[in-house]
Amino acid sequence: MAALLNRVGWATRLVLPVVQIWDLDARRWVRALRRSPVKVVFPSGQVVERKPSPGKQPRKAAAEASPREQRLKQPFQVPPSQTPSTWEESGLRYDKAFPGDKRLSSVMTIVKSRPFREKQGKILLEGRRLIADALKAGAVPKVFFFSRLDYIKELPIEKLKGVGLIKVKFEDIKDWSDLVTPQGIMGIFAKPDHVKMTYPETQLRHTLPLLLICDNLRDPGNLGTILRSAAGAGCSKVLLTKGCVDPWEPKVLRAGMGAHFQVPIINNLDWEAVPNYLPTNTRVFVADNCGLYAQAQAQMSNKASDHGWICDRRLLKFHKYEEEEEDLEDGACEGWLPELEVQSYDSDWTEAPAAVVVGGETHGLSLESLQLAESTRGGRLLIPIVPGVDSLNSAMAASILLFEGKRQLREGAAFIN
Repeated sequence: MAALLNRVGWATRLVLPVVQIWDLDARRWVRALRRSPVKVVFPSGQVVERKPSPGKQPRKAAAEASPREQRLKQPFQVPPSQTPSTWEESGLRYDKAFPGDKRLSSVMTIVKSRPFREKQGKILLEGRRLIADALKAGAVPKVFFFSRLDYIKELPIEKLKGVGLIKVKFEDIKDWSDLVTPQGIMGIFAKPDHVKMTYPETQLRHTLPLLLICDNLRDPGNLGTILRSAAGAGCSKVLLTKGCVDPWEPKVLRAGMGAHFQVPIINNLDWEAVPNYLPTNTRVFVADNCGLYAQAQAQMSNKASDHGWICDRRLLKFHKYEEEEEDLEDGACEGWLPELEVQSYDSDWTEAPAAVVVGGETHGLSLESLQLAESTRGGRLLIPIVPGVDSLNSAMAASILLFEGKRQLREGAAFIN
């Protein structure tokens, strides 16, 4: 009996492992059937990927992570003393314009109009270089419209905090751009204040006691070119009287090529306020756009119309009636027309701080500019040209006089040293 029991027990031990192994294999197959396949391969060879349902999440993600895993998953925080060096570290965000978004069009309507610019105190800058120069000089940005994120990443990160960043289509920028080849970025800035601006150190180091006063300049291209010449010559300041074109107009900005952020510009001034911006003992000289032949004719005649360097329309407010205008033609202008000494542009006229007045080609110089030159013991600077040739372009005349003044000031400084 004992032997029989031993045989039964031995047989049982042989059968049990087989049953256990089969049971384990069955469980594995059941678990495998419960899993969602990643790919399904059909007999034809076609492969179809299966995407997990959005409601299901991996068990590992749903499970509570350990404290060590939580510490590893926390985002890296930059210490307060360390300045972010990349776009990702700075945490900047931008909006993407949706179809029908009118933010760009509404802003462009404002900055394209001078009355709105003066009322809102905003200007438009277009192009990466011009925007970079403005930021370097301390101009305050408000909104940037760009077509590619790389254009914004090129700008200083510290200057973009609190600025609206809106990504728009390039076609939208092209519709509002004044450039022949739009650069894909536009910036809306607060109208710069010359007192708060930080001009380049090299520009300040080469500044001379030489000022430029613009009178009745109406052409945007001429004004932009004159501003470039003023920055290149080292002018300490540029004054624009009422009647000049707005220096922050897009065409002037384009012609200025960044000169707006290299030399202080003060615009929309009354002639009564101009002396407040001149250094002590400044002598004011007016640019004479007449040639030698026209100059000789003007000296032989007392007619105000023969003096091409005087604005005839401004004279009319002093002589409202036809009788007075007839008296003016008869030679009555000698009593009120300022008498200014005429001297060649290359003679010494920079012994004291000097200011040069340049008038527009259409309207010419105003009477107030001549009176200011007379009161400061200034004169008329004559640029001789060949008889029969028309007067010089205003931008060309300004460039000649400013760089001649620069030459005289440098030679005088070298002589003193």
